[in-house]
Formats: sequence, structure tokens, C-alpha cells
Amino acid sequence: MIYQTLQFLIRTVFELFALVLLLRFYLQVARAPFNHPLAQFSMALTNFLVLKARRVIPSVKSYDAATLGIAWAVLLIANVASLLLNAVVAYDLVAPQTWLALALLAVLDLFRLSLYLLMGAVLVQAVLSWVNPYNPLTPILDALTRPYLKPFRRAQVGGVDLSPLILLLIIQVILSAPLPYLERGLLSQLKPAL
Repeated sequence: MIYQTLQFLIRTVFELFALVLLLRFYLQVARAPFNHPLAQFSMALTNFLVLKARRVIPSVKSYDAATLGIAWAVLLIANVASLLLNAVVAYDLVAPQTWLALALLAVLDLFRLSLYLLMGAVLVQAVLSWVNPYNPLTPILDALTRPYLKPFRRAQVGGVDLSPLILLLIIQVILSAPLPYLERGLLSQLKPAL
């Protein structure tokens, strides 16, 4: 019971931090203004690691590889901590096969959290469009979601834009079908200790 609680707490804290790192990364990709409170929040929480990592990890084209690399490393650490706290099965953390599976699981977690971030941005944007379309958060959300909503913009019924609903359905399908299948496949590659 205590191990499960610790696993839950560790995963939650690490995933929330990785989510803030991803938010910072995607705000930079969307060219959000750095003086916006959301950008300031993500920078204030992550600068202590990102600024140090940028000395070692250079940007790739115009993308901040250091931020993305730290998010991946945070999720890798969360996966390793979950394995260490697993009271049912002990895993061989020396085997390269285990580390490869853990690294790929961290990539999968990064993709899953990116989908959750996109889903949250679409939901908040949809609510704000009805409640307060001139909110200062609206341009940031539009910059984050525009590339994903653009292919579905023609889906309008009676003047109501259905593109957020279509995108949310696609994200839900991805989160419910292929991702759990891939995760189970990677978890089966973890090598138990003898």
C-alpha cells in the first residue's frame, strides 16, 4: 500500500514537472511572447534546469532541445523510480534491454503528455470562445492549437466550429487505442531480475 502511494506521488510530481517543461517548449515553438504570465510561469519553474542544460545540449534548428531533453529525462527518472518501488516484481536495472525499454517508455510518456497538453489547450480555448473571447490567454491558446485545428476548420454546422470536437475525438482515440498497446509492449520488454 505504501509503495503504491509513493509510486503515485512520484509519478504525479514528475509528470507535472515534465508537463511544465513541455508547456515551455511548445510556447517557444508557437513563438508566444515571453512577457505573458503563462510563459513567465513555465520559465520560473524550469529555468534552474534548462539554463544549465543549454550549456551542454544545443538547440536543434530553432527548437529548444535542452527543454525537451530534460522533460524526457524527468519521465525516465519517474519510470525508474516506479520500477524500484514495485513490490511485486524486481527488475534487472543492469540489463541494456531494460534501459532501452525505459527510454522508449519515456518517449511514449512525452508523447502522451503532449497530447494531454494539446487537449487541455483545445478545451480551454473552446470554453473561452464562448465565455470570454477577448481573454489575454486566447492568442496563446490559438498559437498552440492553430496547426492542429487547421485541417478541420471547414467542419462548421450553423455557424458553430466543430473542429475542436473533431480534434478532441482524434486525441481520445490515440490515447485509448495505440498508446496503451505500445506501453504494454514496452513493459513486456523489461527484464525481471533472476
